[in-house]
Amino acid sequence: MKWLLVHYGNDRLGDAWHRHFDGQSNVEILEGDICHVPADAVVSPANSFGFMDGGLDTALSERFGWGLQEKLQQMIAARPLRELLVGEALVIATEDAAVPWLISAPTMRVPMRLRQSVNAYLAMKAILLTAVAHSGSPPIQSVAIPGLGTGCGALDAHTAALQMWTAFREVVLNEGTYPPDFGEAQKAHLKLNRDVMIWD
Repeated sequence: MKWLLVHYGNDRLGDAWHRHFDGQSNVEILEGDICHVPADAVVSPANSFGFMDGGLDTALSERFGWGLQEKLQQMIAARPLRELLVGEALVIATEDAAVPWLISAPTMRVPMRLRQSVNAYLAMKAILLTAVAHSGSPPIQSVAIPGLGTGCGALDAHTAALQMWTAFREVVLNEGTYPPDFGEAQKAHLKLNRDVMIWD
């Protein structure tokens, strides 16, 4: 599987990705418009209700047609919770030969700032696991992923890159371990975001 990390004019994010992902032969860091990057799947970091009419999602809707939003929302509405939680992802056919699949992986329930969250980490894990598990045709062999939480969510580039890298290490490199106790779980959580607050 090839993972394409794509940023659009965000050098801080590109630099942060290079600091973490350099040396990974299956990762390519690109600057450009993710809507025109050749890949089997492109990631929509939308919201839990599948509205694709803001930020990057507007560009994706214009690229693939607004019917994609309707299809995604129908899939979400049919789920027991009638929403797609942060940390979950769905694969939708785009009907586009160049990029046949879209992976919807919300970084937020509704549009909000993400400074004190680990949502980029959760979304990245969902993207990686969902892409690898996908068994449709054509197969997914390359995935274009934008900066998670760095648009509307205003997540710091370094924090987003760290969270995405941690998810990659755990899922792709199989370096994740189950915490032996709550203290270790809390420590790992806090390492993901220096702005995370656990007390009022």
